[in-house]
Parts: sequence; C-alpha cells; structure tokens
Amino acid sequence: MKKPMFSVIVVSLNPGEKLLQTVRSMLGQTFPDYEIVVKDGGSKDGSVHALEEYLARHPLSAPRVRIVRQPDGSIYEGMNQALALAEGEYDYFLNCGDLLASPRALEEAAARIRESLAAGSGSLLFYGDIYDALRGQTVSSNPHMDDFACYRNVPCHQACLYHYSLFRERGYETGYRVRADYEHFLWCYFRKQAAPVYMPLTLASYEGGGYSETRENRRRSRREHREITALYYGPGKRAAYELILLLTLAPLRTAMAESRALSGIYNRLKKALYAKRR
Repeated sequence: MKKPMFSVIVVSLNPGEKLLQTVRSMLGQTFPDYEIVVKDGGSKDGSVHALEEYLARHPLSAPRVRIVRQPDGSIYEGMNQALALAEGEYDYFLNCGDLLASPRALEEAAARIRESLAAGSGSLLFYGDIYDALRGQTVSSNPHMDDFACYRNVPCHQACLYHYSLFRERGYETGYRVRADYEHFLWCYFRKQAAPVYMPLTLASYEGGGYSETRENRRRSRREHREITALYYGPGKRAAYELILLLTLAPLRTAMAESRALSGIYNRLKKALYAKRR
C-alpha cells in the first residue's frame, strides 16, 4: 500500500472545540495525499465525540482521519505514540488550536519538497514560516540553519516537516517537558545531518499562549536549553554564542518579538534581513 506523503499528527487532552477546529482546517486542503492521526490522551470534555460526530456527517473525510485513544504522560509521549502509528513519508505536528495557514498549505509544501529533492538537496527536514495568531504577525524562519542559528532557536514544530526516517531510530526525549522538539531538531541536524531546507511559505497559524509559554515553563525552557546545548556544543562555543547574544541585545529582541505593540516592527525587520540572506 502506498504511503501518503504527509502524516499530520494532533495530540489532544481536553482541548474543547479546538480539536475539531484544527482537524477541519486540514480537511479543506487541496492536496489529497495525506492522513490525519489524532492521538487523544483520555479527554473527558466531549471533544473527541464532537469530532467523531462531525466525521459521521462527512463520510468522505472520515477515512482520512484515525483517532487513537491511549493514556500518555506528556505531550511528547503522546507524539511518540502517534508517530508509531503514522504511515506518511513526512511527519508534521499541529497542536489543538493551531490551523493550517491556507487550503493550499500542504500542496505548496509538497511542491517545494519535490523541487528541492529534484535539485539534489537530499534533505530529510523541511521548514517554513508560521503566522502568530496571538500577536497577528507572520514569523519568518531563518532561511539558513547553521550551528549558531540552531543555538539561538530553531523553527517550532508547526513549521517543520520531518522525513519519517528521522523518528525511526528514536522519538522525542520525554525527559524534556518543554524543549523535546528543540532537542530532536538538534539531533536531526548534528547526528543525522538532515540538512534542513527552508521553504518560503507560511505553513500554519500558530495559536500561541499555550503550555510552553507559562511563567513556570519559560523558566524550565531556559534550563532545558542549557542542558540540551551542552549535549551538542562544546563549552567554548557555547560561551562564544552567549557573548554574541548578549552583544546583539537578544533579551531586548525577544521582548520586542513577544510584545503585541512591537512585534510587527520586529518581524518586518527580521523578514527583510532574512530576505537578503536567501
């Protein structure tokens, strides 16, 4: 049986109406070669039932969606469970509340991937931009991922399409509660030499304001960043990169990016800078 090109994975736990909203944004895609894997950790709020009722009313969409109920201990454990069931050539993750950016998002991504592979890139990891719905801004990804770019930050998983082979050897490291996707990106980049390729398109509308952005998890994120970068960078390189970030006012730039009043200016400047680097 032929693999679908994309497996779009959604993990859920009591997400309310957001689960159905996210799945519906996928079912309107112009590109037909994909599946949706919904991995629910045991919701009690009727969200899965609402999705099942919707699919019963839309039988042509129902075969595309697989709903799996299985307890999990964290978001990343739920993702790992879904990955074990996914059958697509590329794995893509959306959280409940996130939406595909347009009905042509997967079609455009497929065209970019095929174009890159035909040109001989050999890449196993493709990424684009996201729309930050909370701040009303498109967030451009760095078009060239190098060691320093990976140290600073990497595209969020809503912007990334991973070849399935990048999860065959190992999934997300569930000991990291907030940054497991960051650690996995670094593993793909440094250990598997996945050669990330930027696609100039907006893949998803990212809801924002979720689990990773609470005050407690921001502190955890900083701690996990230190732990993860220690695995992939020597102390000298880490010290040099921290100095660069300090000298280039990284805390101020982060505050601007997260400010509703200033994020538009910041993202326009960043987009212009990245455009010159392509």
